[in-house]
This record gives sequence, structure tokens and C-alpha cells, in this order.
Amino acid sequence: MLIRLDEPPSVANVGVGVHGIRSLTDVFRLPDLWQLHLYGYPAEVEIDGVTHAIRPGRVSLIPPGTQVRYRYRGRSEHVYAHVRPAEVGQAHTVPVMQDAGAEAPLLAAMLRQAVAASPGTPSRAVAEVWAVLWRIVQLSPALEGGRSHAAVSAAVAHIEANLAGPLTVPQVAAAAGMSHNHLTRLLRAETGDTVIAYIRRRRMERARHLLRESTLSISAIAAVVGIPDLQAFNKACRRELGASPRAIRGPGPVT
Repeated sequence: MLIRLDEPPSVANVGVGVHGIRSLTDVFRLPDLWQLHLYGYPAEVEIDGVTHAIRPGRVSLIPPGTQVRYRYRGRSEHVYAHVRPAEVGQAHTVPVMQDAGAEAPLLAAMLRQAVAASPGTPSRAVAEVWAVLWRIVQLSPALEGGRSHAAVSAAVAHIEANLAGPLTVPQVAAAAGMSHNHLTRLLRAETGDTVIAYIRRRRMERARHLLRESTLSISAIAAVVGIPDLQAFNKACRRELGASPRAIRGPGPVT
């Protein structure tokens, strides 16, 4: 399933659910909201006819309109949030159920902070839930060759930290601890881009942001995104963003 997180979600409800006391079965369906649950008990859940095992530390993210049937084994407590994600930005693929592993205690603490903040400072609750959703996206299960999403995250982090300098595929692959061919396959599976295409896209996305939102000179922005040659930067903007840097910046003082 796909979820978009470029902007903060709307949080309709966040809390601690206690079930399995009066009945060992519950059926839910939220027409317009995603269901996020972090579990602290063993049970089973049937999601659109597919049964998933629940274990302590597992997390589920269920899209709107999905019928969910829980089968408990006794008193069962979980932390939950019902959210409406933004409809813009990059779509991320997330399994409906996955093991949070070592992240589970942190996710639980963040969600409980959201619960505590919700009545008085709802914006803080939104921030906590948004951060949790990003961490869940990054939990993505093992990919080909047994490599986990952590390797791709390491590559992306290296790219983001070094956009201003020269970046090569072997250099990024070394930061991720894998061969450049393997990294290219994994990154394409995650983002749809080769390493070079991903670097180019992120440079242009950062350039567009700085052109529109900052007062940095065009030459400074070109340097910040690793294309210090102004002619090359101009060509890249026209090719990737469809307009010159001055046109992207719009009215106002330009240097």
C-alpha cells in the first residue's frame, strides 16, 4: 500500500486501546482514516480476508475502508492513531503489518507522547505521529539479497549530507556497505531511480526549494546543490524543472 508523508497528516484520534475484556473479537472499518496500531500482545487480525499474526512489537498500518477483524486471547492493549495523510508528495510503499524490532520501544514512547499531548497541544501530537509514520516507512522489510532498508537509508543519508560536493556511485555504495550494482537495484526498487538519477533529482528538488524560499543568490544555490558552474546549473534547471533559475525564483531581487 502507498502512503504520502511530505506534509504532516491530520490526526483524528490517538490513544491507548484496551480490548479482549468483554469479547475476544472486534470488527472495525474506518471509511476515511488510516489505522496505525503498535501492539503489545499476541493475537490475530484479519485484514481484507488475509490473516496476520500479532506479536508484541509489531506495527500495522491499515488504509481507509478496510475491514479489520481482531481475535484476542485475553486483555490486549495497544497504542493507536487514526490519521488522514496528506495527498501530495512522494508515495511510499509500506507493508500492512511488520515487526518494529529495536524501534518498537521508541515508537511506543513517541505515540504515548502524542496521546499525552493531544488534548492540550494537538500540534505536538501531530508532530509525534508524523515522526512515527516516517519511522514506520523506514522499517521496510528485507529486500533482495537479504539486505534491509537500513542500507538504502545509509546511502540516502550520505547523498543528502553531501549534495554540495562531488558524488559518485562507488562512493555512495561504500557508505551503504554494498556493491554499486546492488545499491542501484535496491535504490531503484525503493525509489524508481538509479543512484545517479536520484542524486540529480534531489539536487534539483533542493535547488527549487532554495530558489523559491531563500534569499541566497543563484550562484550560491548552484554551489549548495553541487553544480557550481552557472551554465550547467541553468541547463539542469531547464531540463529537470522546466524553467530557468530566474523564472523559478519569480519576482523579486535576484543576484
